Amino acid sequence: MTDTASLTLDQVFDFAVRVMTANGLSEPHARANAAVMRDCQRDECQSHGLYRLIMCVRTLRAGMVVTDATPEVFDHAPGVVRVDAKRGFSLLALDAGLPLLVEKARASGIAALAIQNCFHFSALWPEVERLAEHGLVGLAMNPSHAWVAPAGGTTPILGTNPFAFAWPRKDGPPFAFDFATSAMARGDIELHRREGKPLPPGTGIDARGNPTTDPLAVLDGAMLPFGGHKGSALSLMIELLAGPLIGDLTSLESMQYDEGAEAAPLHGQLLIAIDPARFTGGDSASHLARAEALLDATAGQGARLPGQRRHEARARTLAAGHVSIPRKLYEDLLALIPEAKR
Repeated sequence: MTDTASLTLDQVFDFAVRVMTANGLSEPHARANAAVMRDCQRDECQSHGLYRLIMCVRTLRAGMVVTDATPEVFDHAPGVVRVDAKRGFSLLALDAGLPLLVEKARASGIAALAIQNCFHFSALWPEVERLAEHGLVGLAMNPSHAWVAPAGGTTPILGTNPFAFAWPRKDGPPFAFDFATSAMARGDIELHRREGKPLPPGTGIDARGNPTTDPLAVLDGAMLPFGGHKGSALSLMIELLAGPLIGDLTSLESMQYDEGAEAAPLHGQLLIAIDPARFTGGDSASHLARAEALLDATAGQGARLPGQRRHEARARTLAAGHVSIPRKLYEDLLALIPEAKR
């Protein structure tokens, strides 16, 4: 028996749906979540692929998420769409609000989508890439749980607080990046723990505030922001923009709501869509050409554009026709399906 399990992308999607529906999640929510897990697995984003089923099932079994929530869309203002996820997972709420967001961005040049009362548990780049597919510039951000201590502190009050950006490109995939404002994503720390690997220095501190490379000690202590005070400031900005600004929870409030269940964070999410054609006016083509020249100059000197590695992985996966995951992880995920439903 090999140490890995090989699955086609269709099998990844079907397996994810099977695990989630077997644990009580409605089919529409399961399919929306599974599509993102499949895409992350396709792009070799291991910590946001099938591995996320562990957090998803934990959240379902804790009774935290409304398994059949129907998102409600509000035309909130000329440039604002609001979606109440009704304490369901965020991706079905995104599906519900995205068409109106695109329409408003095209009409006004810029529009925002505020998703409230949602459980978000995966990557942000699939969401901004969806905006880029419409020819729009996309930004997205959200808080999480209070796992991260601010620069100079030892008490976790910030989330991993990811930020994503996508710029559409005419001939090829968008320029897109997605990063946690913590030194490492929470899921990557958990993968290091599973694999018995030490963390890079500067990732986190233990419960006494001492620097450590032990994943378990960091998970019991606090993660740190990337870049010291700079990452800390960005993280605080995201707390404010995707928390109080849209009438939703901060990471600390999300952790308090969790009450030790270790479920996915409950919070809000902010997406901003910008139409380049509206901003640049009649000379849009020449301005977009200048943008291409900048991106080409970056890549032309050997620098890697953010997102490039994911798109290279995507091409490899599509050519191979399958992905591989650790067999131990596959067996652990299979065990999440109740015996009576296997």
